[in-house]
Amino acid sequence: MTSAGRTLRVSVRPGTDPSVTPLLLMNGIGASLEVLQPFVDALDPRRSVIRFDVPGVGGSPRPVVPYNLTTFSPVVAGMLTRLGFDGQVDVLGLSWGGGLAQHFAVQHRGRVRRLVLTATGTGSLMVPAHPRVLARMLTPRRHRDPDYARSIAGEIYGGTMRTDPARAARVLHSESRLGPRRGYYYQLAASTGWSSLPFLKLIRQPTLLVMGDDDPIVPAVNARIMARLIPDSRLHLYEGGHIALITEADRLAPVIEEFLDA
Repeated sequence: MTSAGRTLRVSVRPGTDPSVTPLLLMNGIGASLEVLQPFVDALDPRRSVIRFDVPGVGGSPRPVVPYNLTTFSPVVAGMLTRLGFDGQVDVLGLSWGGGLAQHFAVQHRGRVRRLVLTATGTGSLMVPAHPRVLARMLTPRRHRDPDYARSIAGEIYGGTMRTDPARAARVLHSESRLGPRRGYYYQLAASTGWSSLPFLKLIRQPTLLVMGDDDPIVPAVNARIMARLIPDSRLHLYEGGHIALITEADRLAPVIEEFLDA
């Protein structure tokens, strides 16, 4: 699908109840839409679910020119319109996708009913991860090399990945599609220097923060800061790490759906 000059690979799981607000998922860095399948499977089939690959990741072709969160938000809005979702949607952003979700909720306020931010922070102005963890994030190798993913999973993802690192490799590589290496760096650069901290108070939608107490990439203190600054927000702090939304979807999906259905 093409929107605002960008070509995106899109997946829609139609819901069985058109009265339920559709859910738009925004994925983490370097991850194709297949990585979110365990979470989609855990959601009530009444709810339509929309996923996409950002340019240069998964099945979306490499962008001709770079993009950033400001220029990419209109692409997402146009994608929704072309798919026939003209009304409001609920939005869930995971990790990098949480940054895009925050920006989208402000830039396209009328399109977002409720917002879920999972394992995400405020960008360049936040309590950072350990430098060693940040260094691991500068390369897409963990998405391309299962052995390497297993070797670093506990260190960068925390939670149950500390005792079962092979699970991370399965999640990242099972049926996942790889885009060109350059796509990862485009996505990384898209949020460079960006921060939501100055505009968190402009997020007016009811917001659920779903954060792990053992997340090496986004320390939990960031969630507490965000919960204080987003006017209508609540915090669900779970025992676990950065990718629990995927590895422990059965535990977190009911929490999220309870919020969406409130």
